[in-house]
Amino acid sequence: MTKHILTMGVLATLFLNSCKETPKQNNAERPTTETVADDIVKSTSTDKNGKTLDIIYNNTKGTATITYNGETIDLIQEKSASGIWYKNENYELRGKGNDIQLSKNGNVIFEHQDDIVNVESKSTSGDVLNMTFNNSEGTVKAYLNGGDQIDLVQKKAASGIWYHNDTYELRGKGDHYELSKDGKTVFEN
Repeated sequence: MTKHILTMGVLATLFLNSCKETPKQNNAERPTTETVADDIVKSTSTDKNGKTLDIIYNNTKGTATITYNGETIDLIQEKSASGIWYKNENYELRGKGNDIQLSKNGNVIFEHQDDIVNVESKSTSGDVLNMTFNNSEGTVKAYLNGGDQIDLVQKKAASGIWYHNDTYELRGKGDHYELSKDGKTVFEN
């Protein structure tokens, strides 16, 4: 009997709770706003005369804002086959990699090209070390016997050259180069 009374009490409670009016849900979709941050890239280039060109690329909007000789200029991105191309009615900015050229009314007024030097060195045992030095950036890309690219960063040397990363070290003077991996010489000419 107690079991039946208890069961009836639980059922009555459930019934009364289910009869309460539940608040109506508004199923209408509400507009949401999503803030997307612009993809901004800043760059500074220097020409051979020491003049600088500051560029702020807004990749989201397809614009570039340049500052040159105290003047701020807004440019719109154009479709290029390779590299970058921005322009307005008077100015045109073109480039690929770190190489940049700014023209005003068809005349080049600023140009930066990285100082690139390619060197191939052979050892007496027949090993070949190909190196592409970017003297503007202080980097070198080295390839031992046509293998994987080894990216190295320049360090200040007492004399000659010195480049390194966490694994490799490249030292040299004149036409003599030595590449070591984890402290062991892997190439020397």
